[in-house]
Amino acid sequence: MPKILRIINRFNLGGITYNVSYLTKYLPPDYETLLIGGPEEEGEESSLFIPQSLGLKPRIIPQLRRSINPMNDYKAYREIKKIIREFKPDIVHTHASKAGAIGRLAAWHCGVPVIIHTFHGHVFNNYFSDYKTKIFKSIERFLAKKSTAIIAISNIQKQQLTEIHKICTPEKMEVVPLGFDLGRFTLGTDVKRKAFREKYNLAVDELALGIIGRLAPIKNHYLFIDAIEYVLKNSTRKIKALIIGDGETKAALKNYIVEKKLSYTENGIGEAPFIFTSWIKEVDVALSGLDLVCLTSDNEGTP
Repeated sequence: MPKILRIINRFNLGGITYNVSYLTKYLPPDYETLLIGGPEEEGEESSLFIPQSLGLKPRIIPQLRRSINPMNDYKAYREIKKIIREFKPDIVHTHASKAGAIGRLAAWHCGVPVIIHTFHGHVFNNYFSDYKTKIFKSIERFLAKKSTAIIAISNIQKQQLTEIHKICTPEKMEVVPLGFDLGRFTLGTDVKRKAFREKYNLAVDELALGIIGRLAPIKNHYLFIDAIEYVLKNSTRKIKALIIGDGETKAALKNYIVEKKLSYTENGIGEAPFIFTSWIKEVDVALSGLDLVCLTSDNEGTP
């Protein structure tokens, strides 16, 4: 039976955990798969409930963290090499940047026959200084040479990675769109909408605009706030703007709202136009309750 070791950065709430969990669960039964990754960071919501709900038992690598830390990164590298030697995978499939770097190096040094990496996004636009970006590109080009194949999750992403950033040749990269279970998003929408709007005190005649994701610089929530300010000034409709998620820029976003002489709440009570909900695990319920979903990110893997 072929064995696959699947490695992700960390088990924080987001699309990657759903994707790797479905890949692990629904591959044909003639594959044995082990899923490993780091823990969620401070201010993030754990996503372990996703694989666990599918009957999976992921293995946590405590030293596999988001930030660059030579000591932790080396410990994570050694732990992954140990797992590779014990599990003896035929394929190592890494997802996202940190897991991709440490996991592919470990797999290469252990002589794993097939090494695959999936880009769920990249850090080549607006994440770091030009100098750091050049270093990260050089690292990814080196890792690509050690990889059997590279996966992009959209045609646009493949074009960016192969033509603009020159990470690898187009022939080495395949496009495999993300797969998700969409059934729950079409069931019981009326009940879900009623429950969501009651929880956040949204009136029937209020237009609920929302943005869902980590509160991080690359997501550019400031643009969302600017857009809501414009709508409030130029529309007679009753508006509520829900910021769904949590993260490092939360305090700064709240200050930005106050600087605009606007207000926010966390439960929807009162006249404040902005509502910070923190993380919502039941995204299908949130989508049923919202009238419009916005995306302001500077960079995303899809579309």
